[in-house]
Amino acid sequence: MRTIGLVLGLLAISSSAMAEEISLKDGTKIVGHMTAITHEKIEVETSYGKMQLKRSDIVTISFPENGTSANAGQPSPSGLTQGASLQGDPSKVDEALNGLIYVNRTSKFTLTLPPDWIIAPELRRAPETLAGLTSRDKLRFLMVAKEEYPGSLESYKELTMLGARRNLSNFEELSEAPATIDGKPALMIFYRGTLPKVSNLPVEFVSAIVVSGKTYTKVTAWCVEPLFHDVQPAFEKMLNSYRSTTGQTTAAVSN
Repeated sequence: MRTIGLVLGLLAISSSAMAEEISLKDGTKIVGHMTAITHEKIEVETSYGKMQLKRSDIVTISFPENGTSANAGQPSPSGLTQGASLQGDPSKVDEALNGLIYVNRTSKFTLTLPPDWIIAPELRRAPETLAGLTSRDKLRFLMVAKEEYPGSLESYKELTMLGARRNLSNFEELSEAPATIDGKPALMIFYRGTLPKVSNLPVEFVSAIVVSGKTYTKVTAWCVEPLFHDVQPAFEKMLNSYRSTTGQTTAAVSN
């Protein structure tokens, strides 16, 4: 069971290494990372620099790591640029767990956690990742990320799903529902998939995207699918407990 937990943690750490393979109508194949999507073009960062591709020229977008692909004609985000990271050095975070209250003084937010959870700094590898948390048995995980993004909530959600599709085989978006978290508009999304490198281990996720102006905060929790039904209420409670502490004093938050 501990091996499964380590693999699930690795999923979060390794996600930034994934690359896409884009097939064009003229037979050209381009490998790189999509950095911006509009209704007309897709921007791709390749080893030769950035390229602007017309969506009408794209046949498929494949994810070689897990064997999945997406048709360029499917609905996609309308944002003009990729989200910009709001975190500087991910290794320097002032955070603490005071009883059940997780406090992040660097990014100014709190979460309420179950009693068996701990801070997992090893999950906090990407610049936009503000916090990594896990249950002591390493079978349940939660991450918080924040970005500046000029597009709509729906387009940011589509980018989130595109990122999930990169990392999972048999990806399936299950449901979504509007929510209010920290007094702000939010969207709760449930999705699942399998890990191709670990005997197609089934994993299920819930992400809450919270909007404040052009700042998007994403709180994501996940575990192996057979456990998800049992822990779903606890996951939703954690996601709904997100509170920004901007403007509050550190002492007040700690108490």
